[in-house]
Amino acid sequence: MKIIVGLGNPESRYQRTRHNVGFEVVDRLARRWTGTPFWRHDFHALLLEWRGDDEPIVLVKPQTYMNRSGLAVAELVHFYQLPLHNLLVICDDLNLPLGQLRLRGQGSHGGHKGLLDIQQRLGTTHYPRLRIGIGAPPPYQDAAGFVLETFRPEERAVIEPALDRASDAVLVWLDQGLESAMNQFNVRVEKRASDSETAAGP
Repeated sequence: MKIIVGLGNPESRYQRTRHNVGFEVVDRLARRWTGTPFWRHDFHALLLEWRGDDEPIVLVKPQTYMNRSGLAVAELVHFYQLPLHNLLVICDDLNLPLGQLRLRGQGSHGGHKGLLDIQQRLGTTHYPRLRIGIGAPPPYQDAAGFVLETFRPEERAVIEPALDRASDAVLVWLDQGLESAMNQFNVRVEKRASDSETAAGP
């Protein structure tokens, strides 16, 4: 079994905000697999169970607020006795440029309150996570307000393909493992752009 957790805040007023990109990736995966997802509420989360080629997969959207995300994650891990290398957490990261992905097998919470709560409740930082860059707030704005805003139109044009790439990264993680997914998707946004220009020619 593998469990994929997208972090975000519940309630419609938080939809499509910077802090909810984890929810958006999980929603994309649900639509890919089922067309019309049917979520059930359990373990303080919305769950969608999917039978993959080799094993069951559970998509998770915690229904606590971000700073209590670890409640659902810890309950699921303990209930299913899940090895932590079979857990993937997807979240926003304001320390990464907009649209950049970073997959890691472990690491600190980096100031992200959802990851901090997961770390505290699991008692470890040793679990895979996929961070999606949302860019840094302007100097005049605090981070707490910035992450709860929706993307500006020009930002949404960048983040949409990044969310598609994040969904692809999850599929590679499922099929080929963490190392392969890291090699394919831990690519700087600037490098991807320059590669495209090179491929297109003068």
